[in-house]
Amino acid sequence: MSKVKISLDAMGGDNAPRVVVKGALMALDDPDVEIFLVGKVEQLEKELKELTTDYDKSRLKLIDAKDIVEMAEKPTDALRKKESSLYIAANLVKKGDADALVSAGNTGAVLAIAMFVIGRIKGIERPAIATPLPSTNGFAVLIDSGANAIVKPHHYLDFAKMGTFYAQLLGKANPTVGLLNIGEEEEKGTDDLREAHSLLKNTLKDQFFGNVQGRDINNGVVDVVVTDGFTGNVVLKSLEGAAKFITTVIKKGVYKNGIFAKLGALMMKKVFDELRNKLDYRNYGGAFLLGVNGVTVIAHGSSDELAIKNAVNVAVKGVRMKIVDKIKESVENS
Repeated sequence: MSKVKISLDAMGGDNAPRVVVKGALMALDDPDVEIFLVGKVEQLEKELKELTTDYDKSRLKLIDAKDIVEMAEKPTDALRKKESSLYIAANLVKKGDADALVSAGNTGAVLAIAMFVIGRIKGIERPAIATPLPSTNGFAVLIDSGANAIVKPHHYLDFAKMGTFYAQLLGKANPTVGLLNIGEEEEKGTDDLREAHSLLKNTLKDQFFGNVQGRDINNGVVDVVVTDGFTGNVVLKSLEGAAKFITTVIKKGVYKNGIFAKLGALMMKKVFDELRNKLDYRNYGGAFLLGVNGVTVIAHGSSDELAIKNAVNVAVKGVRMKIVDKIKESVENS
């Protein structure tokens, strides 16, 4: 198996560069992975020295970057920083030196730099973030989950096509598509949503389920949930908050209700562990930015080293699945 080269933005994220360096070291467990760790080399060398001296320097290469894109920085300002870790990391993919970009940095900046440095797939006007969420039917792909706050009706169709293809790559034979709305009836929602509904219905035919609501996402009603990036990101963060709430309530309930509750929890440990793993965003690592002409994975800004490692794993999987080439083929043949 040929090696996969990952360009990792070491300075992106709330806890960079320490957790990014840790995650990179963990990702080297896969012998077929090479990582370009892009950031301020002096800081990266210091972190590595404090963490370990026992790593394969031929597979973890440091690339110097003089600048940083801050988490609250405007995308237009980020584009001007051509010596930032994010810009240089993206350019490695553009030049073909790396196979994929991974960053836990500013989502808007990652989107802008990926679009303008790596470029868009021909025929895709708006790249979108596709996030697999756990459901009773395995998973549902939420797209867009944060890239485009405002979209036009025809963008929903692009999202549906990319989300459907992604769901197929993940194992869904005939993915169904739902449009996220405030009600199931066709006349619900804004003018744009009603127009998008009509467009999806006429184009996707039986593959289009119709409108779905937030409660349907985890209930396995459809395989792909299409929405704008503003709404999708609110949904994503709400589900993360709900997951933390559920696990906290369970823990407090167990400790509060004495020995029998603790014994019951011990007997249910396997079930609780499975629930926790399904709800923990760190295990998903990151989400693909689909529609970009190079594998791009956006990790959570608050990622720890486990999340970074898994984000790298997601990128490696995308490269090995040839997800970009296959989306190109899908768009050309649609």
